Amino acid sequence: MPDCTAPSDLAASAAHAAWQASLTLGFADDAGTTRLFNNIHYGPLRVQKALYPEDGKVCHAIVVHPPGGVVGGDQLAIDIGVGESAHAFITTPGAAKWYKANGKVSRQVVHLHLNQGATLEWLPQETIFFDTADVMLEQHVELAADATFIGCEILCMGRRGSGEVFNTGTVTQRSSIRRDGKLIWWEQGAMIGGRLGSPLALNGQTVCATLIGAGKPLAPAVLAELLSHIRADIAADGDHAFGITHTKGVLVARHLGDDSETARRLMLTVWRRLRPHLLEREAVTPRIWQT
Repeated sequence: MPDCTAPSDLAASAAHAAWQASLTLGFADDAGTTRLFNNIHYGPLRVQKALYPEDGKVCHAIVVHPPGGVVGGDQLAIDIGVGESAHAFITTPGAAKWYKANGKVSRQVVHLHLNQGATLEWLPQETIFFDTADVMLEQHVELAADATFIGCEILCMGRRGSGEVFNTGTVTQRSSIRRDGKLIWWEQGAMIGGRLGSPLALNGQTVCATLIGAGKPLAPAVLAELLSHIRADIAADGDHAFGITHTKGVLVARHLGDDSETARRLMLTVWRRLRPHLLEREAVTPRIWQT
């Protein structure tokens, strides 16, 4: 198994934080059943139990943050290791909320490690950033040669339903995916309050969503059919700002809009089409997404 220890430098730098929390999970294959064998938490961040809504091969886990929101100065660290041939599916019970900064930067660092033949679906529900939030997000994925990863994020800038816009504050992101130590995906950027109307930012919209799939190479004919089906599904759903690309074994779908429910629906559309190709499994929508 990979080293699942939460980053020690994060713990040291968060000594002054309002909340300092870490979660370390390890999954392993046990004769065809994926077991959650390592579940270590510190502070208000945890998984209550392993779930099997599909079958024993896929272990579902729900990451819970009991305070219900992240305030200025909070520091969260999540480290997940998936062992050889194991398959883990990770989600959250509801939207994550990042509140105003109070003069302090909040931070979340996610490290995901997948061994040979391992699969991880990292599909948290949407994230809402309140006005004046100052947030740093990092996500780093390490894949073995034949591991498979599907990840999704939905970011909501302000609370459109309450009439709140993201006028001030900053959300900084950095993400990477490496396969056998080689970088295959890198992205970084910052969303700055008051400047999201620029075409170089969100073009005046408030919700952005991204789904990334990295797995086995798809034959050109299979890939073309997959992309055709996804585009047809999206078009049937209405006129949306949506794009999908595939390069170097990484499929990326993106959406810009003003409604988190629309973003979720579109990303799930992609996931339902992609999952059978990458994982040879039909998509089974988790019950927690429907509550």
